[in-house]
Amino acid sequence: MSMLSNLDLIRRVPLFSMLTSDQAQSIADSVVKRRYRRGELIVEQGRKSNALFILLNGRARVLTADSRGREVILAVMQAGDYVGEMSLIDNEPHSATVRAEVQTDMLVLGRIEFSRCLPESTSLAYGILRGLVSRLRAADRQIESLALLDVYGRVARTLLDMAEEDNGIKIIRNKVSRQDMAKIVGASREMVSRVMKDLEERGVIETQENGSVILKERLYERD
Repeated sequence: MSMLSNLDLIRRVPLFSMLTSDQAQSIADSVVKRRYRRGELIVEQGRKSNALFILLNGRARVLTADSRGREVILAVMQAGDYVGEMSLIDNEPHSATVRAEVQTDMLVLGRIEFSRCLPESTSLAYGILRGLVSRLRAADRQIESLALLDVYGRVARTLLDMAEEDNGIKIIRNKVSRQDMAKIVGASREMVSRVMKDLEERGVIETQENGSVILKERLYERD
């Protein structure tokens, strides 16, 4: 495979497809090449790297893991793919780990240079970008949940995602539909109902007369 120039690869990245020639050249001049050995981490879940990584050659796995070290592969990166843009847009830690499968060369673009390509932070376009990133993070979390957690764990995580903080108490104000919960966690309505009943009997959650649900600290510890 022939080596692509920085500018050629920049032009292949959808994020940069609308740049002018001068803007694309500026980005191409700003990237640095970095080589990763087989098995080396490129980005790590839960941490920030403050950079965009564009795969030049080689191959890398995008994966997520639970507290027990069980992993789920979300994607396999090939030449021209990129990672790190979500963290740069919303300034949150990476939602997944990226590890080189073989010796892999990356073009790395820093936060300052990347931010020059973004619309103004107060613009509608930037708001839409952040919204899309939020949805992608939720999708990654759902994939991880379905793959790594049992039904109890998936229900617990979904309850936590639905809850809001009120004076130190986590509460779901609207009535929790067992049918909707079943569709979210990928289980039957009957199974979800049994899990919810068990959580109530064990005092992990408390359903109020108005249908709202209070989550107890034991649920946080389980998740």
